Amino acid sequence: MAPARLLPFSLVLVLALALAACASRVPPSQGTPQPAPEASLPSLTPEGVEIEGQAPGDPAEGVQLAVDDDIKVAFLAPLSGRHARVGEALVNAAQMALFDVADDRFSLLVRDTGGTPNGAQMAARSALQEGVKLIIGPLFSGSARLVASEAQPYGINVISFSNDRSVAGGGLYVMGLSPADQVARVVAYSASRGLRRFAVLAPRGAYGNIVVGSLQQTAFDLGLQVTRAVVFDPSTPDASNEVKSLSPQGTGLSEADYDAIMLPMGGKTLLSVSPLLPYYDIDPGAVRFLGTALWDNPALGTEPALQGGWFAAPPPDLWQSFKTRYASIYGNQPPRIATLGYDAAALASVLANRANELGSTRIFDVEGLTQASGFSGVDGIFRFMPSGEAQRGLAVLEMRRGGFRLLSPAPQTFEDLTS
Repeated sequence: MAPARLLPFSLVLVLALALAACASRVPPSQGTPQPAPEASLPSLTPEGVEIEGQAPGDPAEGVQLAVDDDIKVAFLAPLSGRHARVGEALVNAAQMALFDVADDRFSLLVRDTGGTPNGAQMAARSALQEGVKLIIGPLFSGSARLVASEAQPYGINVISFSNDRSVAGGGLYVMGLSPADQVARVVAYSASRGLRRFAVLAPRGAYGNIVVGSLQQTAFDLGLQVTRAVVFDPSTPDASNEVKSLSPQGTGLSEADYDAIMLPMGGKTLLSVSPLLPYYDIDPGAVRFLGTALWDNPALGTEPALQGGWFAAPPPDLWQSFKTRYASIYGNQPPRIATLGYDAAALASVLANRANELGSTRIFDVEGLTQASGFSGVDGIFRFMPSGEAQRGLAVLEMRRGGFRLLSPAPQTFEDLTS
C-alpha cells in the first residue's frame, strides 16, 4: 500500500503546497516565520505530582481531547549552547511546515533544551504544564530518554530527532536517519551490481560500531562476505597504519580480498582518510568505495579518491527544493538535519487535521503514528514501526566532482521497499 497522497495524512500534499509555491509567497508577520516565544522554565516538578492540564494515560492510546480543543505540540531544540545553530534551523523548518499545513487550532510551543539532558527534561516539564498533546524533539538520545520518562505517565508520545534506535519504544519514536538503513541500502545495491566481498574502515565509537554490525548483518542476510573490519581513532591525525593493514602490501596479498570498502565518515575525517587508500594501493578503480549519508556533501567530490564512490541518502531532489525555499525565507543555508524539523512538524499538523476532520477524540496515538503505508516528506518515505524505530526509503547516489549522480531512486512506497 502506497503512502496516502491525497488524504490529509499525506505529507506529499504538504510538500506540493510548500515546494510549488511561487517565489513571492512568504509567510505573514514581517515576511518570515518566527519561532514561538519561549517561556521561562519552571523548577522541576516533584515525583508523583500530577502536572496540571494532563491526566495519566497510555502513550499507545494517545491523548484524548474534546473536538473543539486547541492542539498544542511541544518542540524541544537546543536554542542556546554549542548546538544552537542546529536548533534554530530545526525551529525555522518547523515554522515553514506550520505555515504550509497547520490550521488555527494547532500551535507549536518552542522550548530551549540548551543541548543538555537536564535542559531537555526541564523543557519537557514546562511544555507538559501547558497541556501539550505531543512532544517533538529533543535532538540527542540521552535527552530523549529523560523527556520520554516525563511524558509517558501522561500518555504523551515523543518524536525525537535522534537516530539512536536503542532508545526507541515506550512512547518514544526516533526520527533520525539510521546508519543501519543506509548501510543495508548501499550494500544491497552493490550486491545487485555483482559485488560480493566487503571491508570496512570505521571510526571507533558508537557510530562505527553500528555500521560494522549493520554491514555484518546485511552481509549475512544477503549471503555476502565481510572479509576485513578495521577501526581507527578519529581524533588522531593519521590513520596510515590502519589503512595499510587493509592494503595488499599490509595483508601480504597480491590484491585486495574485497570488492568494496565501507568508509562511514564525513567531512574532514573522510577527506584525510580517503587519499590514504590509493596511496597504499587500494585502488578506487578496482575497489568500490562506499559511504553513508555523511557523504551527502557535494564538496567531498573534490577529492579524487571519492569520485565514483556510492552512498545511500535521502532523495536529493526535494532536499534541493527545500534548501532553496529555506534560504529565500531566512537568508542562509540550512544544515542537512533541518528537514527533520519540517517533516516532524508537518506530520503532527496533518495528524491533527485528520483528527479534526473525523471528529476524533484521540490524537497522536500509535495507530496514527505507525500507519503501515507511512508518510512521504522532504527526506522521502518514512514510517514509524511499533518498536518506535523509523524505517525509510533511501536513494543510492554516486559521488561526482561538483555533485552527485542518481544511481537508484528512493522507493515511492513501502511495497517497493520490500518487493
